[in-house]
Amino acid sequence: MGSTARKVSLTGIKPTGEPHLGNYIGAILPALKLVDDYESLYFIADLHALTTIRDRDLLRHYTRSVAATWLAAGLDPDRTTFYRQSDIREIPELTWVLSCLTGKGLMNRAHAYKAARDRNRAAGKEDLDAGVNMGLFNYPMLMAVDILIMDADVVPVGRDQVQHVEYAADIAGAFNAVYGDRFRLKIPAAVIPDEGSAQTLPGVDGRKMSKSYGNTIPLFESEAGLRKMIRRIPTDSVPLDEPKDPDSAAVFTLLERFGEADVVAETRARLMAGGMGWGEVKAQLTDALNAQFAPLRERYEALMAPGSELDDLLAHGADKARKQTRPLLERVRDAVGIG
Repeated sequence: MGSTARKVSLTGIKPTGEPHLGNYIGAILPALKLVDDYESLYFIADLHALTTIRDRDLLRHYTRSVAATWLAAGLDPDRTTFYRQSDIREIPELTWVLSCLTGKGLMNRAHAYKAARDRNRAAGKEDLDAGVNMGLFNYPMLMAVDILIMDADVVPVGRDQVQHVEYAADIAGAFNAVYGDRFRLKIPAAVIPDEGSAQTLPGVDGRKMSKSYGNTIPLFESEAGLRKMIRRIPTDSVPLDEPKDPDSAAVFTLLERFGEADVVAETRARLMAGGMGWGEVKAQLTDALNAQFAPLRERYEALMAPGSELDDLLAHGADKARKQTRPLLERVRDAVGIG
């Protein structure tokens, strides 16, 4: 890579549920901005999803749904490399090679594995590894290979995911220490988004929007469905004609994020002055969300339809990705003496 080449950024998306507004604000939009500054790669981590999903049809649906979501949200497959993890056949082989150089103790310290053992301990289970499959245990190894096989320079992650990038760097270092005279893996670095610019969205129950709480607003919900969900958002019981605190209400927080600036400003003033009810604010939010996401919904539904271009786009992305992964694996194979 020449000195003028842009650094490579890698983003993985795990297909374990329907995308929602929180995903869009917290993950999709920030990741799409990387296209301007990096040679960006995005992949659907369907192999990772196998640790928890046992329904083949559901996994295929989630994989296609996540891919369609990112494309509908603005990801341009001509400007990026967008692929399905399971289409990259070099990943499992490199995972095995690097597993043979990685100490078990490193995997013992992985956050997800330790959390699973802590849950078993809290539940009074004698076997602290109960319910832990090898996919969960080896999860950081597969994630490290996702990064290393693409020769990624940076991986944008939240603070709770930094360990995965640190593991990739440690594992690459272990390989380089043994085989570095023949081939060296690139040492990646984590990029943590500015916390000041991050925004947590409230869900329909007022808590942080999260699949684990069951309080999400699906990104491509119909207008009728949106209206029904938004009506459920809790508000205070202050009478219509009395002043209200807009910043204490989840519905206003959402309107502030998705509504037009002039509408938000006027609504804030009317709420504080009294004479406006929360029902009207909920109607404004429904209209704002429908206006912003109706075009994306149309694109999403077209991509999800049988016979759409979605599978061809993913196959094309895999071809682009394997132009990187095939040569890298061949150099690894030569370095370690196999093949």
